Amino acid sequence: MAALTDQISLARTGSPARKKPGGLGDQLFRAASYASALLVLLFLAGILASIAYGGWPAFAEFGLGFVTSSAWNIGQEQYGALVAIVGTLVSALLALVIGVPISIGIAVYLTQLCPGWARKPVSMTIELLASVPSIIYGMWGLFIFAPLFAHYVQMPVSSLVEGLPIVGTLFYARVPSGVGILTAGIILAIMIVPFVASITRDMLDQIPTVLRESAYGIGCTTWEVVRHVLVPQASVSIIGAVMLGLGRALGETMAVTFVIGNANRLSGSIFDPGSTIASRIANEFNEADGLQLNSLMALGCILFVITFVVLIVARLLVRRVKVA
Repeated sequence: MAALTDQISLARTGSPARKKPGGLGDQLFRAASYASALLVLLFLAGILASIAYGGWPAFAEFGLGFVTSSAWNIGQEQYGALVAIVGTLVSALLALVIGVPISIGIAVYLTQLCPGWARKPVSMTIELLASVPSIIYGMWGLFIFAPLFAHYVQMPVSSLVEGLPIVGTLFYARVPSGVGILTAGIILAIMIVPFVASITRDMLDQIPTVLRESAYGIGCTTWEVVRHVLVPQASVSIIGAVMLGLGRALGETMAVTFVIGNANRLSGSIFDPGSTIASRIANEFNEADGLQLNSLMALGCILFVITFVVLIVARLLVRRVKVA
C-alpha cells in the first residue's frame, strides 16, 4: 500500500503544471473565434442589405400588391410575386410529403432490418445521391421522367378524375406534358432524401442499444420499438433533418427550372405547370433590366424571408419537443 502511495505521489510531481488561462495563445484563439463568428454575421447582413436595396424600388412601386398580385407582364412593367411564392411553397410541401416518409423508412431499414453485408452498400448508394449535381436531376427529370410521368400517370389520372369535384380539379392536367408542380415536387423529394435519410440514420444509430434491447425484452415488435422508442428519442434530430431538407427544396433552382414548366399562372391542379421564386430568377435575371431586375431582387428578398421563417419554426418545434 505504501509503494502504491509513493507511485501516485511521484506521478503527480512528475506531471507538468497546467498553464493558467489568459496567455497570448488563449487571447489569439478567442479573437480568431470571435472574428469567425462575426464574419458570418457580416456576410449575412451584407447579402440581405444588398438584396433589399436592389428590390426596394419594386416594393416602393407596387407596395403590398407585389406580394398579392399574380401579374408578371414585362411589356407593361406589371410584376407580382404571388404565383412564384405559391409555386415555391407547394412544390416544397409536396417534396416533404413524398420524401420524408421514404427517408425515415430508409433510416429505419438501415438501422433495424438491413443485414450486415448490405448495410454499407446501401448507405453508400444513398449518400452518392447527395453528390449528384442538381442540373443532372433536372435533365433526367425533363427528358426521362417527365415523358413517362405524362404517359403513365397524368393521362390515366386525368381521364379518371375529369369532372369530379375537388379531386377533378386537383389532379386534372389540361395539357399532360409531364412537367408541372407535382413533377417538381417529386424531383425535389428525390434530392432531399439523401440528406434526411443520412441524418436520421446517424441519429438512430446513436440511441443506446440498451433501450432497444429492453423494449424487445418486454415483447415489443420492431414497429413498436421504432414507434415508441427510436422516433421519440431522435425526434429533435429528425425535425432538424426535415427542416434541412425543406431549406434545400425551397432554394433549389436548376432542377426545378427544368421540370416545373415556368408558367406564370395559378392553377388548382398540381399537374399543371407553374413557377418558383428560384426558377423565375434563373430564367430572367440574365436579361433583366430596370424595374424587372428590381422585381427579381425583391423575389430574392422574399425567398430569404421565407427561409428565415422556416428556421424560426424549426427552432420553435425543437424547443417544444425538448420541453415535452
